[in-house]
Amino acid sequence: MNIIKTAIEGVVIIEPKVFGDERGYFFESFSQKQFQEEVCNTTFVQDNESKSSYGVLRGLHFQKGEYAQAKLVRVVKGKVLDVAVDIRKGSPTFGKHVSVELTEENKRQFFVPRGFAHGFVVLSDEAIFQYKCDNFYAPEHEGGIAWNDPELGIDWKIKHEEALLSGKDKLNQSLQSFTI
Repeated sequence: MNIIKTAIEGVVIIEPKVFGDERGYFFESFSQKQFQEEVCNTTFVQDNESKSSYGVLRGLHFQKGEYAQAKLVRVVKGKVLDVAVDIRKGSPTFGKHVSVELTEENKRQFFVPRGFAHGFVVLSDEAIFQYKCDNFYAPEHEGGIAWNDPELGIDWKIKHEEALLSGKDKLNQSLQSFTI
């Protein structure tokens, strides 16, 4: 796999080596050994998958304290814009974000370390999204930041009126209003 560093330390894009021929393709989607050597030393404990239609925006989510999660995400079908926002108080990149298009064609993965809010929006008719987490989900320790917080300046690549949010995500507040 090829590791691409981003503007925020610890947030990386991973491009697998894809071997294709007339029969289709093959690639190794994850190697714990290589991940620990080239990205970071973490152990994933939970895999999740979601299916969403165009305009569904999930995020920006995080878990607090000892329940924080690092995530390794990818798209199996379709196309999404994936976003990680640094919410580490005192970090030189606090409030900054990295975004990347993940598609079934580019097979890229995105590593979002602990201390980041994470979200994505579906840019294709439908998307199947998978992610690994290094900590178990704890609903009583979750938080969220408003996807359209002007301070973040995220270009979600869709019109704001096209964003389809959960009831819970509609209640998320600005970056400056939350505490970890």
